[in-house]
Amino acid sequence: MLKVFKLPDLGEGLTESEIVAWYVSPGDTVTLNQHIADVETAKAVVELPSPFSGVVSELHQPTGVVVHVGEPIVSFDVADAAGASPAPADGSAPAAATPEVREANLVGYGPAVERGGRPARRARPGSPAAPVVAAAPVAVTAPPVVVVVAPESTPVVSAGERPRSTPPVRALARDLGVNLETVTGTGPDGLITRDDLRAAQVQPAAAAGAVGTMPAAAAAATSARESRTPIKSLRKLTAAAMVQSAFTAPHVTEFLTIDVTPTMDLLESLKTNRAFADQRISILTVVAKAVCIAIARNPSVNTRWDDAAGEIVQFNYVNLGIAAATPRGLLVPNIKDAHGMGLSALAGALADLTTAARAGTTTPASLGGGTISITNIGVFGIDAGTPILNPGEASILAMGAIRRTPWEYRGEVALRQVLTLSLSFDHRLVDGEQGSKFLADVGTILANPAMVLTMV
Repeated sequence: MLKVFKLPDLGEGLTESEIVAWYVSPGDTVTLNQHIADVETAKAVVELPSPFSGVVSELHQPTGVVVHVGEPIVSFDVADAAGASPAPADGSAPAAATPEVREANLVGYGPAVERGGRPARRARPGSPAAPVVAAAPVAVTAPPVVVVVAPESTPVVSAGERPRSTPPVRALARDLGVNLETVTGTGPDGLITRDDLRAAQVQPAAAAGAVGTMPAAAAAATSARESRTPIKSLRKLTAAAMVQSAFTAPHVTEFLTIDVTPTMDLLESLKTNRAFADQRISILTVVAKAVCIAIARNPSVNTRWDDAAGEIVQFNYVNLGIAAATPRGLLVPNIKDAHGMGLSALAGALADLTTAARAGTTTPASLGGGTISITNIGVFGIDAGTPILNPGEASILAMGAIRRTPWEYRGEVALRQVLTLSLSFDHRLVDGEQGSKFLADVGTILANPAMVLTMV
């Protein structure tokens, strides 16, 4: 029985996704919940599990194509109602039919789950370079499996095994025109890194293990005077969100330059404190905590303008967004209920957020529901800016670079560690007085951490 799998609704109001990679080919036998593809939404790269057990009949969309929700992407030959199973491509005996029930997995659809428990996750079969049919579906016959005999010093890779890499690395490989199958990974357990790709682009012969020339796509890119990239996925969403925010919410930005030497001294002392021995407490961690404390005293900065309902929504919790620059573009995942966390918990949450953003595993759920955001432009050596509000939020705080600057200190001029804070807010929700008091509270905590005792 032929079953057509259509692109599911992945939630968060997303209507389209790009096929990043296929891990199956026509003729492959797949199991329930097996990872068959990576799809990139405007917010995250999502692993797509198979909703059926059976044999892959057709791949309706090639990699790199943007597909709308509800469009067919893959067909399966599955067991019919009488229990007959499809014949695998290798001619082996079909597996016995198993009753199926539905269980939600991704938002919008749920694959069937075998009774008696969730099946174990299997290794990803296939390769990103596996043959894919054109947009107009045609019958494709599975290619024969070829075993390559390599020298003893070279590990043997089976035809069904794909190079180990993360979705952002695979995307960079496509941009550079580098074939992942020719790259030797230097990361943990042979993981291919971005540096491996750049090395392969500069010295393709060494990366491939044979004498050759630069890939055609890479050569064309280096000689072209200009290049064009389709506007899609994260960049498209970011652009739309920034335009909406900039031309809907009346932005006001205020600046405050402060001496944060006491906070930097505090961070140094925490390194030798046994309670924080395993924690990386950074200036961003302290600013995040200061923002949560200041919000309790100035709640108007933690609100939302609901135009449709004609209401101002006051959040009695803090989902703290942290702007993150990733290979896919700007993301603003948020730390849920940050107001209830201490420094250690915030440090751990920030580390998890950063790790997920760099690995390209940030989930759509972590990107929604933010109430206020922080952006750390100081890591790029920038002192101050006018950040644009994350849509649906009333405020965003930008941290500048910390610099040793001549500063008045106890009646004299001394070199002190100085930081500039930039606060943008929606003037419909936050008056100048309220925004100024909030910014002053954050600055007071950073200039003299002991002042927290007078605020809580």
